[in-house]
Amino acid sequence: MDPVVNDSFLVTGGTRLSGEVAVSGAKNSVLKLMAAALLAEGTTVLDNCPRIQDVPLMIEVLRGLGCEVTWEEDQGRITITTPAQPSSEANFEAVRQFRASVCVLGPLVSRTGKAIVALPGGDAIGSRPLDMHQSGLEALGAETSISHGCLVAQAGDLHGAHIKLAFPSVGATENIVTAAVLAQGTTVLENAACEPEVVDLCTILQQMGAQIEGVGESTVTVHGVESMHPAHHRVVGDRIVAATWAFAASMTRGDIRVTGINPDYLNVVLMKLQAAGAEITREDDGFRVVQRDRPNAVNFQTLPYPGFPTDLQPMAIGLAAVAEGDSLVTENVFEARFRFVDEMVRLGADAYIDGHHAVIRGVERLSSAPVWSSDIRAGAALVLAALVADGATEIHDVYHIDRGYPDMVAQLQELGGQIERVSIAEEPTR
Repeated sequence: MDPVVNDSFLVTGGTRLSGEVAVSGAKNSVLKLMAAALLAEGTTVLDNCPRIQDVPLMIEVLRGLGCEVTWEEDQGRITITTPAQPSSEANFEAVRQFRASVCVLGPLVSRTGKAIVALPGGDAIGSRPLDMHQSGLEALGAETSISHGCLVAQAGDLHGAHIKLAFPSVGATENIVTAAVLAQGTTVLENAACEPEVVDLCTILQQMGAQIEGVGESTVTVHGVESMHPAHHRVVGDRIVAATWAFAASMTRGDIRVTGINPDYLNVVLMKLQAAGAEITREDDGFRVVQRDRPNAVNFQTLPYPGFPTDLQPMAIGLAAVAEGDSLVTENVFEARFRFVDEMVRLGADAYIDGHHAVIRGVERLSSAPVWSSDIRAGAALVLAALVADGATEIHDVYHIDRGYPDMVAQLQELGGQIERVSIAEEPTR
């Protein structure tokens, strides 16, 4: 599944999407669960793993740390066997290619007393500093520094601490909790992130023997244990992918049933789509979205969970671009997430940016043009926009999309979308 940078999507607009789509495990969870396997000697098994590009990158990181890893793609199963003495240095090319690689930091410090992790790369959506990761580990007794492009953390014995995050950072919450599970004493983490993916991580940690209270709440208490054991766990469904299909139904005036997700994780999203005129039916394992007429304009503002997710801000702009009326989209999490709006304007969107606000005046229909994906979610939003544009739209740099959406082309084709993956000899000049 190595990405082919020169692949592009060719999307012909005008089709109303209809049918059923199943959602697999969450990108924002599976990588953290894989890293958690470092906390215990033996074999950990993860089911419902998504077929996305970041998974083999994390497999490469874990193998470099001494783990044996097998990936049964068709079965959605990853098996990780962690040695008694894993390496503490994750200084690999794979680490630099995706942001989630930093999630090995907490488990490595906790298990080996030392971690050397190359500063990660990933999406171009703005600054995501590691200062809260570092200050949290330092409160637990580690010494941290940035050296030769790597984050270095070292500790003799970690100890419990009272930590309050300045912002409910998902990554910092996860690294602090995974470091605290084997620390001596009790750690209290205030203003912790509450996302379902954080809950999923805490759940597998509890299955591995960790003692954690307040899971899913803003204050989490971790009582350190001496050792942990492997677990068998099913990855939580991907709420961002599920919501992307919900927006696809609304934008194309379609009818899509989404399965494999707890609809309660998307309360705010589904309420916004309902305000846009969609008919929402909740089910035990999913939901159905039916949009019969042109969407109404709706305002959005991104906030930490349970607010509207920043990962869905590009889809909100896509919906606003074809809605009836004017919409205001406010970005409160990542300052550079509006970069992709220029690509939406190429497609005929009437939008302009003012600081961390985007003002969008809806048009009846977008128009085709060559566009470029800058990150996972921006790429997905451009696909949705192309589905409601006149003519055929070429979307380039789709390796970004492959990092977060398994089999997007095939799933859209099953829903009636006119889309194909094409390989080109040379990337066109932008």
